[in-house]
Amino acid sequence: MGNLCTCFSRKPVKKRRLAAAKRLTNHGHPPPSLPGSTAARWNRSRSSRGDKVEALSQEEAAAAAAAILLRRRQQNGQAERSAPFDRSASHRYPSSGPKKQAALPRSSSSRARSLTDPLLQPQQLVNQEIKIDDLETDHFVLVHGGGFGAWCWYKTIAYLEEGGFKVTAIDLTGSGIHSFDTNGVTSLSQYVKPLTDFLEKLADGEKVILVGHDFGGACISYAMELLPSKISKAIFVAAAMLTNGQSTLDMFAKQAGTNDLMQQTQIFLYANGNDNPPTAIDLDKSLLKDLLFNRSPSKDVALASVSMRPIPFAPVLEKLSLSKKYGVVRRFYVETSEDNAISLELQESMVNADPPERVFLLRGSDHSPFFSKPQGLHKILVEISRIP
Repeated sequence: MGNLCTCFSRKPVKKRRLAAAKRLTNHGHPPPSLPGSTAARWNRSRSSRGDKVEALSQEEAAAAAAAILLRRRQQNGQAERSAPFDRSASHRYPSSGPKKQAALPRSSSSRARSLTDPLLQPQQLVNQEIKIDDLETDHFVLVHGGGFGAWCWYKTIAYLEEGGFKVTAIDLTGSGIHSFDTNGVTSLSQYVKPLTDFLEKLADGEKVILVGHDFGGACISYAMELLPSKISKAIFVAAAMLTNGQSTLDMFAKQAGTNDLMQQTQIFLYANGNDNPPTAIDLDKSLLKDLLFNRSPSKDVALASVSMRPIPFAPVLEKLSLSKKYGVVRRFYVETSEDNAISLELQESMVNADPPERVFLLRGSDHSPFFSKPQGLHKILVEISRIP
């Protein structure tokens, strides 16, 4: 159910970006640069730092998303010749990031609210003194929310990879480009299988940082219970952080009656006939922006509207069985202040029910911070990776 999210009116992107660039220039920082393809590192000369910031065009965003899908299809095509069909994960490569002492248990993004996210160089975001070798792990595994796919992380992937991190974005069963029919997913274990399969194949002693968004929170919790030795840290981003015996539906029920937009957006699918329980939940495309993307750029809303798939219903109903094994993994939560899908109040209630090690507030973010506040999210992810 992890796709129930946001909207707000937008102001001209170009002016906002130029304004952000001027502010940075006045503080002695180079103007932000634009993301290109998520599949390759950006090569920029020092002379380019004096150039003006250009707004990312819809064509460039589409090309970036297309490049990710093409790259993954090519990789999967090669794998199919020697292994069974499996296109559930996009494998990425390494990087470096800093490490510093955690100050307060709760912190927030101090960046000003805006409808656009100024594009900064990664070196402007994080301390470069800490080398990759000083981190417990440099490998992030990104788990999407309900209805989304690995494609939604394209900005986060690009920022992390440029910083030297290794990134794997997973397509859960029946999501993204995974070929399985969503209506056929009958359990949480089946839905999460691409993630657990990936974790099981990690080398002995190798650990990763799991990042779960929305319904992906319940998915990483399942993996934490099953394979805690493979997980260094778990980061819940506007996600379902459940307690033992709780289901994602139970969590959303807490805001039933207070979130009419979510109820209006949901369309139940009955692949087994109307006399049987729903098999999946689809989302009304005309309401996606208001629910999930009220602070996100229009190009990303367009990408989501043609890429999102129904959410399997059975996993949403399944109650988690969590023990001390789950509790061994260090947890962090990223709250989103302008979230229309999982309200800030509901996020705080989950945090209070089972407090994580630290909570971060991403101000000005809708339910999809990888679109609305990609650099703020990137900064938090890197900061968490550095916490000893």
